[in-house]
Amino acid sequence: MNSNPKVQVRFITVDERGDGQRIDNFLLRELKGVPRTLVYRLLRKGEVRVNKGRAKPGRKLLLGDVVRIPPVRLPNATSSGTPAHWQLEKIEKSVLYEDDLLLILNKESGLAVHGGSGISFGAIELLRASRPNQKALELAHRLDRDTSGCLMLAKKRSALRTLQQLQRENRVQKRYLALLDGRWRKDKQQVKVPLKKNTLKSGERLVRVDAAGKEAHTDFRVLKRFAHATLVEATLKTGRTHQIRVHAQYLGTPILGDEKYGEEAVNRSYRKLGLKRLFLHAASLRFPWEGRAQGYRFDAPLPEELQTLLDTLHV
Repeated sequence: MNSNPKVQVRFITVDERGDGQRIDNFLLRELKGVPRTLVYRLLRKGEVRVNKGRAKPGRKLLLGDVVRIPPVRLPNATSSGTPAHWQLEKIEKSVLYEDDLLLILNKESGLAVHGGSGISFGAIELLRASRPNQKALELAHRLDRDTSGCLMLAKKRSALRTLQQLQRENRVQKRYLALLDGRWRKDKQQVKVPLKKNTLKSGERLVRVDAAGKEAHTDFRVLKRFAHATLVEATLKTGRTHQIRVHAQYLGTPILGDEKYGEEAVNRSYRKLGLKRLFLHAASLRFPWEGRAQGYRFDAPLPEELQTLLDTLHV
């Protein structure tokens, strides 16, 4: 039975938070939890209007635009409630850096970057609840739910546009640490194979190496070899979904703890050693910034549970 019976047309005036944002992304934010397919169907049928006119998915909104959103029943609209006080305290303790433009979060493994698909609160919802006066707070990139480490958020629309542009120009250096199944002989490996996203009937996303996919490039460098595993640094040259995970699998050495692309028997043996998560950590971010000679650099230390595992492994 639907718990949100009164659904009406909404008219939203675009503020700084939506200025310059694509209409499809704007709707996905406003209609939290609604499937993407429904959002694009509403746009295709002309049910969403901007200043009384039809809008294509790629249209960019401007400050002061009036968006008409048709009646849409939001799943679990009344069940999400408000984050608990302990959740807000925890997310605040995870903030690595903050100024007038940026916020860098040391995201924990298991925390989604945004709500949806049965998740009431992701990192962005918790931070917005903790900072109700920061209306323009937005994610500047994403991490998988099971990946820990540096997550970029913008506090102003202008900063978001800058970060997006830097990423398009491949000027944001994203460095990850991963523990792979197997012992590498080479010190470095460069993987350039295209990736394609697939959605299973269950709704689960699965990425595969596919000649028809999008270009993807990851550089791997060995940091330490263990008897049956290799600790590597992975540097992204492109930012595809599950890129490091699928490229590691492509090399025949999937990331340990990866329930989607790894080997279950191997993961089971490492669970006995205490690895109960994906061993993938966004260790650092570095990028230039106008007016800052040294640009920005952020480092997130390896979580204790991952360091403890490394300390127990034999070389």
